[in-house]
Amino acid sequence: MTPDLLASPASKLALAVVTAPERAPAPPTGAREDALRHLLGTAADAGVTKVATRPEGDGERLLGQAWPFPSPFQVSVKTVSVSEGVDRVEARARRSLERLGLPRGETLLVSSAQDLAGADGRALWDRLQQLKARGLFRKIGVCARLDDGPVPLARRFEPDVIQLPCNLLDQRAHRTGVIAELAMQGVSVSLSSVFAGGALFAGGETVSEAWSAHAHGLSRLRRRLAEARIDPMQATLAYTLGIAEASQVTASVASAAELRAVLAAAHAPRPDLDWSSMALETAQVGAGAAPRLVSSAA
Repeated sequence: MTPDLLASPASKLALAVVTAPERAPAPPTGAREDALRHLLGTAADAGVTKVATRPEGDGERLLGQAWPFPSPFQVSVKTVSVSEGVDRVEARARRSLERLGLPRGETLLVSSAQDLAGADGRALWDRLQQLKARGLFRKIGVCARLDDGPVPLARRFEPDVIQLPCNLLDQRAHRTGVIAELAMQGVSVSLSSVFAGGALFAGGETVSEAWSAHAHGLSRLRRRLAEARIDPMQATLAYTLGIAEASQVTASVASAAELRAVLAAAHAPRPDLDWSSMALETAQVGAGAAPRLVSSAA
């Protein structure tokens, strides 16, 4: 599945709306919904039609209260862990739609490929297929990492979508040909962690622990971009949006202001850079938990 590169970058973007005090000031009492409504309205006006959610916290309910009407958004939902039981996974997916105020969702993603590798993996996938057959979700898929073997995983389960981490610093999913091979199998590839946990935007003293071993390389890369007068957000979005085989690039935003910055960077002229030279050796990062967001630009 090769998207049309002539389309607006906004058509390839998906938004993961986050609430983090260090990224956006808390709105006054009663204004939270207005701020979220403004963010979503800004997205809709710009042609962004995809929103990614997760079941933790109060995000789904807040989104459900803030959608413009009629809503132009295609919404993806993540499952809770299968350790809670397959019945609980289904019940929580249905509950996500209720909280979002939607009769159906675009995509239901298994939150971890490890859930499919366990004893309940096949039963879990069968249940997701049933939800798709009933029309509750148009697509089903899985969030994976390279360590999960996404290509054989796709052959075994035949998902509609696989979400993989990929960014300017960690290009392995792209450079190893995994994204291209998944696309050849007819799987839509959604890219996550595109801002590398904010590592490109943070100062050396605030970089997350997961990236601390690469502090020197990060500093050198920031300096190269600064000398070329290229904003780090512009660079990483140009790289990920330019991966032809990827159908979606998910960017986290905490406010309308952050969204406007993302949109400006996405629409900026594509810089002439040697992308491969900007990758860092990140196997130890990719094998563990995703780095935490550490800046307002992450």
